[in-house]
Amino acid sequence: MGDIKTDRRAEAGRPQPLGATFDGQGTNFAIFSAYAERVELCLFDENQNEIERVTLPEYTDEIWHGYLPGIAPGQIYGYRVHGPFKPEEGHRFNPNKLVLDPYAKSLVGSIAWNDAHFAYDMNAEDKDLTFDERDSAPFMPKCEVADTAFDWTGDVRPNVPWDKTVFYETHVRGYTMLHPNVPEEIRGTFDGLSQKEVIAHIKSLGVTSVELLPIHAFLDDQHLESKGLKNFWGYNTIGFFAPMGRYAGGENKSGRARLASFKNMVRAFHNAGLEVILDVVYNHTAEGNELGPTLSFKGIDNLSYYRTMPDNHRYYINDTGTGNTVNLSHPRVLQMVMDSLRYWVEEMHVDGFRFDLGTILGRETYGFDARSGFFDAIGQDPVLRQVKLVGEPWDIGPGGYQVGGFPPGWAEWNDKYRDNVRDYWKQGAGHLGDFAARVTGSGDIYDRQGRRPWAGVNFVTAHDGFTLHDTVTYNEKHNEANGEDGKDGHGDNRSYNYGVEGETDDAGIVAVRERQKRNFLATLLFSHGTPMILAGDEFGRTQGGNNNGYCQDSEISWVHWDLNENNQKLLAFTKRLVKLRAEHAILRRASFRDGMGVTWLNPGGGEQTAEQWGDAGADCIGLQLTTNEEQAILIFNSHDGVVPFTLPERDGGAPWSVAIDTERPEAEEGAVALDGGAVFEVQPRSLLLLK
Repeated sequence: MGDIKTDRRAEAGRPQPLGATFDGQGTNFAIFSAYAERVELCLFDENQNEIERVTLPEYTDEIWHGYLPGIAPGQIYGYRVHGPFKPEEGHRFNPNKLVLDPYAKSLVGSIAWNDAHFAYDMNAEDKDLTFDERDSAPFMPKCEVADTAFDWTGDVRPNVPWDKTVFYETHVRGYTMLHPNVPEEIRGTFDGLSQKEVIAHIKSLGVTSVELLPIHAFLDDQHLESKGLKNFWGYNTIGFFAPMGRYAGGENKSGRARLASFKNMVRAFHNAGLEVILDVVYNHTAEGNELGPTLSFKGIDNLSYYRTMPDNHRYYINDTGTGNTVNLSHPRVLQMVMDSLRYWVEEMHVDGFRFDLGTILGRETYGFDARSGFFDAIGQDPVLRQVKLVGEPWDIGPGGYQVGGFPPGWAEWNDKYRDNVRDYWKQGAGHLGDFAARVTGSGDIYDRQGRRPWAGVNFVTAHDGFTLHDTVTYNEKHNEANGEDGKDGHGDNRSYNYGVEGETDDAGIVAVRERQKRNFLATLLFSHGTPMILAGDEFGRTQGGNNNGYCQDSEISWVHWDLNENNQKLLAFTKRLVKLRAEHAILRRASFRDGMGVTWLNPGGGEQTAEQWGDAGADCIGLQLTTNEEQAILIFNSHDGVVPFTLPERDGGAPWSVAIDTERPEAEEGAVALDGGAVFEVQPRSLLLLK
């Protein structure tokens, strides 16, 4: 142990709150472990050299705790947890492995992958059953006692009503790495995202809520680093309270400044009337399965934190596909998740969450339950029930697909919307029924228990999969840069290249691709439900056909801001669509029981019949919406030829006004007026909004 001191005695301290809490005179340390036999607090100097170990003296209600006078914010620390090493029984304690405090609000340093991270002999036959004595501390990031003080004076939450919400999904690093108006030294950080030019662009779109891919502290996977790649998306969490260091300005900032960089970003968005939504990953951690590293939870209380196989606790239940599954059936683990969520709302002022693989959170030992402990805890929590809650309603476990299965109060990513809308605009015929259901708010899924149309988060594209441009440019994924021989990423993209794979100078192909982008965006923004736009789709960003940029911290995934003429035209068109949605409540229905008239029309001008719904060759349809205040018609034509469409008579006999025609995107709103009963030639692959 060298010069490491071990003679200091901690005071008893308190079992609550968990984590490291500075009171102005010293710091209280508290950590949960039901099966530990002894817990050592390890203190490090500014160079991350271990200088002292202090045994936590008290154990109360399965929480180890102690108080050290004189320990102040900025102190670097970690834990060594002693207990049984019995993998077959689910216990993997190894005090040779430094573990991170699950409640740490600030982390310093980054992982330097080494065999010492693994609590077993990697060369042994039954690897994870062996015990490794190498010290992992020199290769680990460390925790930091945090100073969370911040002056929030004047911060006002936007509190955007659900029916007026438009999500904008983006990535802290990728959004500004190439932004010409962001100073190079702060590109890819919270500070970069706070720049007025960046926020001005987002605000100009008319979106209301910026959804950030994971910003909780995460690790770059060892197998990616070995290939010169990084975990770009961030779905590899190791700390649920600490922001990711490289987004917060790195170690050249103090811990307080790193936290302040996130808070300043939130305040800057709030000042612009924009909400901040966090994509959070409580379903698994970066520790993997029985052959994964020991970094935190595994070495603190493996059997409590993770779901293990009931007949052999050596192995993990893998409903996430990542090696492990967080055990929210355990009250202390559920408490950690709830404490984390409240921290980000109360201390960091975020406005909501999107839960990655959200089905996991509703799993009990018997399977998914919409009345699980997690959902019940959220539903009764006076803080969390007031913010936006969006679930990704699937995982890979039994019964894992739960679109429509989340409880009241929740919104859900609606992948049926993505698939049905892509199918319709790709080939039209045979998809009218599903398409119609999606455009009118997916009532077949969400119209129950008083849920509203906003419960369905509609999207055509997201971070995972093709961008909008690539959806109309590639038939196949092109993921060679990921180093997995193109085997990674989805194969079912429902995309179409219109004659040439990839970029082309063929004017005809380019024209149809641009029109299809407009069709997708117009469909998305004129559908009932909550729309989500993928950042960059507003001007046609490409990833060169890569549909799985999770490991591409490179120009493949970064947003490019050098816009050509087509990019600029699409940007202007997108702004028009969002503005129309905001101005006309008929396009953003708030309730399934509002009395709105919904009538589907066939091209002959009459109401769609059951026989016409069953016509496998039909690919053009109209939707008439009527309220006491407004009337509107949407005409969708995915056919590759002109379709004559007879317009219905308007109440009062007034003419219809063309607000949007994706064939004529630059035509001014209202420039064309059409009488009821007139036959309008709807152009190939186009969409019209009449009002």
